[in-house]
Amino acid sequence: MKRNTDLDGLIARTLNGETMAYAEVYEQTSDSLYQTIRFLVGNAEDAQDIVQETYLEAHRYLHRFDRSRPFRPWLMGIALRQTKACRKRRWLQLRKIGKAAQYGRAQEEDFSGQIADRLDYNGLAEQIERLPYKLKQIIVLRYLNDYSQEEMAETLNIPLGTVKSRIHTALERLRQEADGASAKSSVKREFEMGGKRS
Repeated sequence: MKRNTDLDGLIARTLNGETMAYAEVYEQTSDSLYQTIRFLVGNAEDAQDIVQETYLEAHRYLHRFDRSRPFRPWLMGIALRQTKACRKRRWLQLRKIGKAAQYGRAQEEDFSGQIADRLDYNGLAEQIERLPYKLKQIIVLRYLNDYSQEEMAETLNIPLGTVKSRIHTALERLRQEADGASAKSSVKREFEMGGKRS
């Protein structure tokens, strides 16, 4: 990922108190950040909330940002922490709903939006969606955002060797799933043809 000098200038202007400069930082970075988060959480509403929280936190701690380093990985690190917090809140909500259902106090909730959101995914995106979160993060950062392995290690605050291992594991799982889907498709075609070979 190359260094964006325009972004560096906007950060400097923001630190000097120019509020419109931070608005421009948002304009330049929010679309790719939203796409990444949306892919990770699979829900448009949660992704929008996470993006908002990310920019609020980034602005609050911008004075701590090391300007000798690229801004986007720093921002992505904040976004991933916000994503983790959102996933934890969602898990706690689901757990609460499950407990309420056990005790006969089931809460009604409309999950139709989440279902509609998931219908947008197909093929490879569906396979990535089924990966464990840590592996999904790696794939999204590497192949959607074009992060180097070093930037991924810094963003996720994990060793470079762990990044390499997770990339390998994620790609291997995707490969296995693709092979499995291909085999299922062949069996289905064979069954539909009544076992006849052409």
